[in-house]
Amino acid sequence: MDNKDYTGSKIPSAQLVYEGPVQPEYISQLEMSPDLHVFREPHKQHQALVDIAASSDGIVYIARHQNIIVGYVTFHNPDQYSRWCKHDNILELGAIEVSPAWRKHKVGKNLMKLAFTNPIMDEKIVITIEFCWHWDLENTGLDIWQYQKMLSNLFGSVGLVRVPTDDPEILEHIANVMMARVGPRVSEEDVKKFEEMKFCGGSIFNYK
Repeated sequence: MDNKDYTGSKIPSAQLVYEGPVQPEYISQLEMSPDLHVFREPHKQHQALVDIAASSDGIVYIARHQNIIVGYVTFHNPDQYSRWCKHDNILELGAIEVSPAWRKHKVGKNLMKLAFTNPIMDEKIVITIEFCWHWDLENTGLDIWQYQKMLSNLFGSVGLVRVPTDDPEILEHIANVMMARVGPRVSEEDVKKFEEMKFCGGSIFNYK
């Protein structure tokens, strides 16, 4: 995937700057907000962003306040152990996280809006698989269903819609959700293959 030549743009919002796709060297020069710890410790998440940006398939967008990252969204190829990796034209939204101090400033929606100005998104089937055990219920004060609705609205703002599937990981909890956006330049063949992959008997090995 060629995303390194696409420089994106900077969208000022209050005191924030939105940037991406960002290069790994640039991320390394910035600091991570200490309250970005939903997925892992801040310094480890900082390194994860560097690694994703450095990978051949990784795309990272950030929101920063001065030299501090206060929000990010990442994209990459599906995990090699998931059924979705068997499709050559799927891009997965891997993670999105916003500092609790900035959650009233539409940072998530602004990050998504910027990310989907990237022309590569129109050539891909973009999916996100949201597991409820990653949700920051404590800091948001939302219950599990309110949080699910919030995520659905966030991803829906750029055209992702909920899709049914028999993926066993998603079915592990009733609140888990999968959403997808089929880019306007995705071929009919790729769409058909994606539709067939949604239901394949529960095992990733059932789809060839």
